[in-house]
Amino acid sequence: MVTTYAYLRVSTDRQDVDNQRHGILEYANTHRLTPVQFVEDVTSGRVAWRDRTLGALLTATAQAGDVVIVAEISRMARSTLQVLEMLEVGMARALHLHIAKQRMVLDGSLNSRIAATVLGLAAEIERELIAVRTREALAKRKATGQTLGRPKGAKSARLKLDVHDDEIRRYLAKGISRRSIAKLVGCAESTLYDWLTRRQLRPPAASRASAR
Repeated sequence: MVTTYAYLRVSTDRQDVDNQRHGILEYANTHRLTPVQFVEDVTSGRVAWRDRTLGALLTATAQAGDVVIVAEISRMARSTLQVLEMLEVGMARALHLHIAKQRMVLDGSLNSRIAATVLGLAAEIERELIAVRTREALAKRKATGQTLGRPKGAKSARLKLDVHDDEIRRYLAKGISRRSIAKLVGCAESTLYDWLTRRQLRPPAASRASAR
């Protein structure tokens, strides 16, 4: 039986995978590739793909005939070489790699190889342009005597979990443990603890005890 896997990657646990998840589900439903098993990864794109969850997925978990969907090519890797390496592995193991945003199937054909090369190169160029613009902006600020980066000790006023504020408060009021709340709102426990601290919220004693 063919299994469809969806790979979701973010660089930090403060980022959101909802957009990736929505795009992949829409693509999978359109192409009748459901049900989908999601594989989430919190790691930098600078890490070699074989050292990420994606590496295990492509080289061991997924079997011949299985489908692996990623939201967009930048979620796979940051270099053309790595994208092509993944394509080679997929071909060798008879996997079907889909890129939802570009509506592409990388199946080892000449067209898919050309497309993967072009997309990977475009992603590299875009990252380099962003890096250049960032360096120029920082140099300009430094030249005018402006402080670089966020002021020491300052933290962002808007937090990721603020969208779940009412929901989390209800869970706390019911005495649900912090570990369980983190699972319910789909975040790491450390992210929830940080949010509770910065919003000066403390769970009931029973809840704190059960979270230990």
